[in-house]
Amino acid sequence: MAAEDANGNQTPGNEPEENLDPQSQQAGSAGEQPAAEGGAEGDALSQAEEILNSAGAEAPAAAGTPEAAELRSDLLRLQAEYVNYRRRVERDRDVAREMAVVGMLNSLLPVLDDIEAARKHGDLAEGPFASISVKLENTLKGYGLSRIDETGVEFDPNVHEALIQQQSPDVTFDTVTQILRTGYKANERVLRAAQVIVSVPEQ
Repeated sequence: MAAEDANGNQTPGNEPEENLDPQSQQAGSAGEQPAAEGGAEGDALSQAEEILNSAGAEAPAAAGTPEAAELRSDLLRLQAEYVNYRRRVERDRDVAREMAVVGMLNSLLPVLDDIEAARKHGDLAEGPFASISVKLENTLKGYGLSRIDETGVEFDPNVHEALIQQQSPDVTFDTVTQILRTGYKANERVLRAAQVIVSVPEQ
């Protein structure tokens, strides 16, 4: 309440002051708001699992209600769709990687033919180019490249291209007797069939 001075006039007393600062009021109310979402967002699968777990934790008594069953069904369907999507993306990524490797190997087949021709003519018996060719071939093996150049095996139209066929009393089945041009495979994919001479049994 007000106090009197020496002349009998009233002066304001030490009454409690009201906080009239709107910014301080806003700051106080802002402090009561929930914190913003932080951390990594996570993928759709983890989000679905988090929603599912929170739904079960917040309303355990209503777990048997039709609404809870519908929610669980929707979340499980979301989880299955995401798993299928992730598998499809990984499969597409693997296919794209494989096709890139196949394209690179196909572009190098003429270079390998030149190396093989030079080796047959004795031009790569020694020297730096011989070392380079060996390193190149070993590097391509690391990408799954393998040669189709074996003789004495049964003719396989999937990996062999018969340019010449001749009868022979020495064979009992169609047999590859000579390689005219080496074929190549990238793992199980045939990049180029081997051109061969085939001996067939006499009639």
